[in-house]
Amino acid sequence: MTILKRTLSLAVGAAIMVASGVALASDAPVKGNIRVVLGVNSTGGDTYQNASIIANRLAEKIDANIRVDAIGAVNAFRTLQRQGKSGNTIMFIHDQAYLGRLYEVPGYIDIFEETIVGPTISINPGNAYLVPKSSPYATVDDIIEAVGKGERVRLATERGGASHLGYSALKNAIKLKYPGKEEGLVLLNTGSQADKNQALFDGQADVIHGSIQGNEQFTRLPADDQKAMRFVWITASGETIQQMPPEGMGETTRDHMMAWVDPETEVYANEKDLFTYDKMFYFLYHKDMDPKIVKYFDDAIAEVFAEGEIQKEFQRSFFIPSFRKSDEARTFLEDKKDAYANILAGLEK
Repeated sequence: MTILKRTLSLAVGAAIMVASGVALASDAPVKGNIRVVLGVNSTGGDTYQNASIIANRLAEKIDANIRVDAIGAVNAFRTLQRQGKSGNTIMFIHDQAYLGRLYEVPGYIDIFEETIVGPTISINPGNAYLVPKSSPYATVDDIIEAVGKGERVRLATERGGASHLGYSALKNAIKLKYPGKEEGLVLLNTGSQADKNQALFDGQADVIHGSIQGNEQFTRLPADDQKAMRFVWITASGETIQQMPPEGMGETTRDHMMAWVDPETEVYANEKDLFTYDKMFYFLYHKDMDPKIVKYFDDAIAEVFAEGEIQKEFQRSFFIPSFRKSDEARTFLEDKKDAYANILAGLEK
């Protein structure tokens, strides 16, 4: 059994039933332009890519001008709270929205109390951990065993974020198997992916957080190259990876990736459940936004997914479509948050 394993809500063709067409600009409950504020600062990352895909399709569906604006999580929360009641400002983010709160990052709010959780949209399945090709650790189990036997293993990631969660999960798995030895897994708090990579190149880290998209190129290098890496763990569920294109990315096929996910790779969340983490993207709305506007966006996005083209667009960009309307999305994400909170409860953050 895998923790947080759910049936992914892939909206294909008639799988989503929409009672009637969505109101266009003339009689819509949201008037004027719509601004989508992102919980990231980068316009080159996966959050911006996913937001742009859904924003472009939604703009066509409701005949509105929609602008995507990357302003960072704390600024986005504040902007949403100040300007979001009318529906002209909405927020787009991933699991970091509640993970930041769990890790007590300043400026993060409780999204389940202080916002309306909007629909889930998509998954980035590429969250991964890598070691040098010269590493004695060929698998994540090798890392667990090494720490359990008293070795010190340094893992580079960014504190307080989605990448930190994998470190916590691995530390928890070590604690479950070798109580008291988990402190041998040491967090190196780095910044960008380039910083993590450099820590590995320089021998300052034994393991790094990375991604299939960003790090696969380094796995193609010969073993004697200082920059050569290999995957040891992909945190997405096997169910999610199965939905990726068979050709995968670069020289790493989908079948290759299946060796680094559950159930082939086992990182336990508790005595019986395996840990998985699918990086989920979704909307957040102002807590006092009119329910009619929530329904308006839900119905419009449902129609976009029912047409079937956005799924292909996500998959071409190496993402997995995963649509849930707002009520279902809230329950799904709150369950994820609670499961991860249980892992963190017994660990130093």
